[in-house]
Amino acid sequence: MRIELLYGKATVPLDLPDTWDVTVIEKAAMPVLADPVGAVERVLGQPTGAAPLIESARGARTACILICDVTRPVPNGLLLPPLVRTLLDAGVPADGITILVATGLHRPNLDDELAEVVGDPWVLETVRVENHFALDDDAHVDLGPTAHGTPVRIDRRFVEADVRIATGLVEPHFMAGWSGGRKVIAPGVAHRDTITTFHNHAFMAHPRAANCVLDGNPLHREQLAIVEKVGGALALNVVIDDHRRPCTVTYGEIVESHLKAVDFVRAYAAVSVPRRFHTVVTSAAGYPLDKTYYQTVKGMVGPLDILEEGGDLIIASDCSEGMGSGAYVEAQRRLLDRGVDGFLEDIARKDFADIDEWQTQMQIRTMRRGTIRLYAPRLGDALELTGVESVPDLTAAVHASVARHGDTSVAVVPEGPYVIPVLGGAA
Repeated sequence: MRIELLYGKATVPLDLPDTWDVTVIEKAAMPVLADPVGAVERVLGQPTGAAPLIESARGARTACILICDVTRPVPNGLLLPPLVRTLLDAGVPADGITILVATGLHRPNLDDELAEVVGDPWVLETVRVENHFALDDDAHVDLGPTAHGTPVRIDRRFVEADVRIATGLVEPHFMAGWSGGRKVIAPGVAHRDTITTFHNHAFMAHPRAANCVLDGNPLHREQLAIVEKVGGALALNVVIDDHRRPCTVTYGEIVESHLKAVDFVRAYAAVSVPRRFHTVVTSAAGYPLDKTYYQTVKGMVGPLDILEEGGDLIIASDCSEGMGSGAYVEAQRRLLDRGVDGFLEDIARKDFADIDEWQTQMQIRTMRRGTIRLYAPRLGDALELTGVESVPDLTAAVHASVARHGDTSVAVVPEGPYVIPVLGGAA
């Protein structure tokens, strides 16, 4: 049998014998919006836990709309035009509307890439579009610490706007439970000190900092506290299927509207699987998520619940932009130098994480369960920085794993971290 795994802007084939016991783990077919534009316009007028946007924005002089950066396949070309038009209709001047790319600690999105992210030429021509810079101290407002001590410093363009709207894609997230909503604010437009505090060792090591988990998740708790510090916000959320088609949109008060989207997508993205496997094959979800090895780690953690102790996690990722940031490369070098135990001991001593080392810590979760085998030929010499085993042929790697374990039962997750296998039941 042939299975196509998401890989870059296409797929990579996996050929397995028909005699093997292969479990392909995918979402059930999701309902696709027949009229996506109409759906967005409808929820803007019939929000969850808030007034219609035309009423919320009446009398406002400024508005700030947050959008995700290029690592997320958000259909901003669908979401932004109705938002901007409604704000203009409410009387907000065009020069008072800012679209802010919620980069967190990622690099800025510029030129053609920025046009791709925004997705609509009229929006680019009509309103200001800018990037968030987490290292710019003066660009943030200090709102004081949360009850658990996280310093809350948020981009002043968002905090000081009369109307604050976060847009985002709701999907499983391996630390915060689910993406979208409050996550677009923090880490999206948070200062380095905020991000590195609630991404430190203690947060990452918490067992509830996991895919599809909100209750008891310390990152989610801090994100909600940060929303309160900001003074609340509105949110427009979208859920897409495996073909990147919009399936539902929600709008309204940021927490309530986000939970409504989570309730929808959970029924599809969290898939019950009755057993564990010695061989699990997955992807890093294709473009744009698999542009870097940094984002590939999400695919390694996604199927962890169904990987047998000592099993093989085989993952395919395009990695067209290489490893990721210089800070992340440094974290990976420390992992190679100190080993798993030494690396964890070092970061456990700190209240603030070094930038991007949390991704290395999450990779270690899977390394402690089994062996990670990576198919990413475009990484070249950088493969030595991953700390995992490189495989030159995806199908051959799966055959070798089956021979090694003497078990022809194989699990395959073609969509990578957008589908989360849950052992024995729903998340």
